[in-house]
Amino acid sequence: MILCLWVIPPLIVWRMESLEKIIKYKFRNPLLLAEALTHPSLAYETHRPHFDNQRLEFLGDAVLQLVLTAELYKLFPDFSEGAMTKMRSRLVSRDALQEYSRSIDLGKYLLVGKGEDASGGRERASTLADAFESLVGAIYLDSGFDEAVSFVMLCAATKIEELSSGPIEQNPKGELQEILQRLAHYPPAYFVIDSSGPDHERVFVSEVKWGEVTLGQGSGSSKKEAEVCAARVALGEKLWETHHQ
Repeated sequence: MILCLWVIPPLIVWRMESLEKIIKYKFRNPLLLAEALTHPSLAYETHRPHFDNQRLEFLGDAVLQLVLTAELYKLFPDFSEGAMTKMRSRLVSRDALQEYSRSIDLGKYLLVGKGEDASGGRERASTLADAFESLVGAIYLDSGFDEAVSFVMLCAATKIEELSSGPIEQNPKGELQEILQRLAHYPPAYFVIDSSGPDHERVFVSEVKWGEVTLGQGSGSSKKEAEVCAARVALGEKLWETHHQ
């Protein structure tokens, strides 16, 4: 948290206390909650450029990943690594994060700049997703891992149950990206290297590269299908293992 001498106005205190009742958590340090709720647009307008939720978002992203990884490991002892990876990817997607935010009406409590508010920014999916991660980070700093787990599960339990009751959707591109970004901070890239056939029966050939390494090639009746096929081939070949030492 950025240390500051800001005194939280009474109206904002009231809004923060209302949110605390919803999330069933009382902050020991209210400034952490204020920071988690402060969108960069307000920090800019009020000339407090370093007091916004971006750093907490960075922390909260990592805490959220760990919380969900640990909970999935405990809840689903029969799930393979691949199945848990797919489920976690869906649980931390932008759609899922903004869904968690809406479940606690988080947008209502965000502190945003006038321009951002006028344009509907407090209900924007990306804003809600970022704010949720910031709130996770703030709770972790305020009280530690166990309280962060309690908050995340309060919001995500229904989604976990929903996903566990149905088949885990195959997503080779998402799975490949998650594996590679654990090894280095850049994603794979896809390129169409060939196309043939008449317009109504077009066949595309795509390759997936990671840096200078070609991990796989695939073909399909659309660019997307060809990319998925290339990712599936890459997952089978695992060429990154020989090139990342």
